[in-house]
Amino acid sequence: MFPIPLPWLIVGVLVSLFGTYQVGHHYGWLERDNDMKIAIAKKNDEARLIEQNMSEKLNQQSAKLQEANDAINKKTTALAVANRAGKLRLCPTSNVQTPTSASITSTDTKATSEPDRPTNEPSDAERATIDAIAEIVAQGDKNTVALNACVDSYNQMRDLLNDKR
Repeated sequence: MFPIPLPWLIVGVLVSLFGTYQVGHHYGWLERDNDMKIAIAKKNDEARLIEQNMSEKLNQQSAKLQEANDAINKKTTALAVANRAGKLRLCPTSNVQTPTSASITSTDTKATSEPDRPTNEPSDAERATIDAIAEIVAQGDKNTVALNACVDSYNQMRDLLNDKR
């Protein structure tokens, strides 16, 4: 009785159901993609804000490091000036030198053995030694300040990132 239209009707219903499913699936993925784009944009904005905070903290830490290095340089310069002026001395050595007050009696005034500079003035070798010690101390201070600044920066960044989790 109805032999031919019934199979075509079933095939048509199946094709329309499959087409409806495919269209819904397609628009569902498009909606999901748009939602993901919004979520990604939100996360990117949060990340930019965190990066701004991190860069501000790093800039502050760099400024502190620069100030500390400037203070160390001023101290080093002051030590160098004091050393050139002869105000710095090394501790006297443990061996006792004979006093120069024991004079040799001589009638020739040109042949007397007097030092070129007063005895309380440091020698050139002593000044060079003091300069080397001052340079070593300054480099150690700079390294210590840089290491402490690095550790402080790391701790600040870690705290900043861990607070966001």
